Amino acid sequence: MSNLRIFAVNRKKISSLHYFNNMCSSKIRASLKRLKLHVLLGRNYSSLPGLIGNDIKSLHSIINPPIAKIRNIGIMAHIDAGKTTTTERILYYSGYTRSLGDVDDGDTVTDFMAQERERGITIQSAAVTFDWKGYRINLIDTPGHVDFTLEVERCLRVLDGAVAVFDASAGVEAQTLTVWRQADKHKVPRICFLNKMDKIGASFNYAVESIREKLKAKPLLLQLPIGEGKAFKGVVDVVSKEKLLWNPNSDDGKDFERKPLLEMSDPKLLKETTEARNALIEQVADLDDEFADLVLGEFSENFDLLPAEKLQTAIHRVTLAQTAVPVLCGSALKNKGVQPLLDAITMYLPSPEERNYEFLQWYKGDLCALAFKVLHDKQRGPLVFMRIYSGMIKPQTAIHNINGNCTERISRLLLPFADQHIEIPLLTAGNIALTVGLKHTATGDTIVSSKSSALAASRRARREGEKKQKENNETERLLLAGVEIPEPVFFCTIEPPSVAKQPDLDHALKCLQREDPSLKVKLDPDSGQTVLCGMGELHIEIIHDRIKREYGLETYLGPLQVAYREAILNSVRATDTLDRTLGDKRHLVTVELEAKPMETASLLPVIEYAASVAGDLSQASREAFENGVHSACLQGPLLGSPVQDVAVTLHSLVIHPGTSTTMISACVSRCLQKALKKADKQILEPLMNLEVTVSRDYLSPVLADLAQRRGNIQEIQSRQDNKVVIGFVPLAETMGYSTVLRTLTSGSATFALELSNYQAMNPQDQSTLLSQRHGLS
Repeated sequence: MSNLRIFAVNRKKISSLHYFNNMCSSKIRASLKRLKLHVLLGRNYSSLPGLIGNDIKSLHSIINPPIAKIRNIGIMAHIDAGKTTTTERILYYSGYTRSLGDVDDGDTVTDFMAQERERGITIQSAAVTFDWKGYRINLIDTPGHVDFTLEVERCLRVLDGAVAVFDASAGVEAQTLTVWRQADKHKVPRICFLNKMDKIGASFNYAVESIREKLKAKPLLLQLPIGEGKAFKGVVDVVSKEKLLWNPNSDDGKDFERKPLLEMSDPKLLKETTEARNALIEQVADLDDEFADLVLGEFSENFDLLPAEKLQTAIHRVTLAQTAVPVLCGSALKNKGVQPLLDAITMYLPSPEERNYEFLQWYKGDLCALAFKVLHDKQRGPLVFMRIYSGMIKPQTAIHNINGNCTERISRLLLPFADQHIEIPLLTAGNIALTVGLKHTATGDTIVSSKSSALAASRRARREGEKKQKENNETERLLLAGVEIPEPVFFCTIEPPSVAKQPDLDHALKCLQREDPSLKVKLDPDSGQTVLCGMGELHIEIIHDRIKREYGLETYLGPLQVAYREAILNSVRATDTLDRTLGDKRHLVTVELEAKPMETASLLPVIEYAASVAGDLSQASREAFENGVHSACLQGPLLGSPVQDVAVTLHSLVIHPGTSTTMISACVSRCLQKALKKADKQILEPLMNLEVTVSRDYLSPVLADLAQRRGNIQEIQSRQDNKVVIGFVPLAETMGYSTVLRTLTSGSATFALELSNYQAMNPQDQSTLLSQRHGLS
């Protein structure tokens, strides 16, 4: 009887629990409906992030996982190392795509622009959000081409960790060095993935050695390859002493087995792995005191007894301290080694709370975010990517832009998934969000909840600053470090098909400039033409193509011009007087100044005041003088290029009462132009670092061609069976170089260019250039 009573009570509990579960899941389903999932047709995606099969988690954990479970990472590398293919495999194994995309087929998720699919290169960084074993990963695939260095720069600014991908047959290449330096600058912890282990000529040891030598990094070998080149079939996990073998009959690489290494079946591999593990333990112990105490204490007799978890925790600490980099290997194209890479991302790279951001203490949990990228969508308008450092963002709320000193309203909030977006009700700190409705926010702007929140943070920063140093400007400290924009090296004129289309072209260029701050647009004062300034031939070509496809404008580009600069060689003085009567007002100003060359390179003129005038000048007169100097230095006397490395000293400034500041600036500008014309002048041209990888058979014709291009060869290195030519070449001589190199080497050579510095032209080349410009040759 008592048993029956217990059964009845339990049954009642079960039915009420079932009712409660049904209610919960129906509420969650209703909430999910309210999310309005906007997924375009045409590509198969699995369930919403966080939903595995029919397992419905709480809505909060789907959208806002715990901050310790978030990883904001980027994939960076030299062009053609396999970044996009690696990203594509990561998306497939995490369940976000149901088919494997291929760069050659032009159906990858992150390379969604028409120009990217046609050329097989990444141009824009694309953000993708996915889950892996309970972790939320926000991944950004960055470009490898030097023309799009700014894309890498602005993404590294907001990432907590990065995966550096290497071609195992080439090791460290030219652009790898550039992205590595950028990651060093932003103090981003990273792990290395040696890709293309299946390629003929792949060498694990060579690639590791090049990381050690060229990047001056300490590689921690967490994996060893089983075979190289065509014999590559899997990897050995050094930490756990297991081998991972992929099924050769499996098309998609999902089918692999993890087996412990045994003395019976793999004596040689086990010996190699044990030696590698012992070396790894010693390496980590040298870098981490806590781990060293553990190893010397409990496990000094036998390293084999050291648990894998203890070693993994120590590797995580060492990676965060950036004293060493974990190294993994595989082949993304052949679907091998990507799942262990995903495990390593969650295990060794930091969560947002493990990165130390000094400014967060001033916001006390209020909203603080950085806008790091702007995209223009035809339907939604400008989409702004934001990294949220503290607080939370909700749709239909007002935010304050510190840089623009304006308040805007966010209309919608989206979770970015490459070219597809899921609408969400809120997003918390540590995440990357996509906002709709911001009209004025641009790349590098700091976003807070309100002006009063910014002022409160400013007061806290000032109090902190007073403890440390008195004269620090609190607004400067409030702004998150934006993105350094490199100076453009190429320019050309752009014209619409008719005068009526000029406003449309101006609008298109304005939108593109907001998306890409490295694109500069200016008006030629003499001809009235619009001038495009960019980072390279490919950059300008892509902009031209986008204007045509996205804005429907057939524009005409003038010939590409190199952005030269000018400098003076000797010191000169000049005097000028401006006397104008406008209406009943007389404007009279006399100025005497001196221009002299500087020893140190400086793009902006250095302005000095002689002792006789320093004390008498008003603030308005100083500003007018400085404006006049800056406008005069924008156009030099030889080519109309900017003048650099010049110091201007004001010796005398006599101003008639009532003279406007505009007239003072005009007189100063005219006087400095007069001085620059009198001085001995020279043209400075951009010099590029060049790295050409070529087989031995074609080395001679490549060197002969570089000699004709005024190239300066620094060294020739050996890389496997190839030769790597490293040197400098003037930018003007690199026009169309890719076509010539392809012809000379039957398409087998590759090259990389990067701006080195500006260098004086020799007199003969300078006179040839001036003759060409003035139409005399």
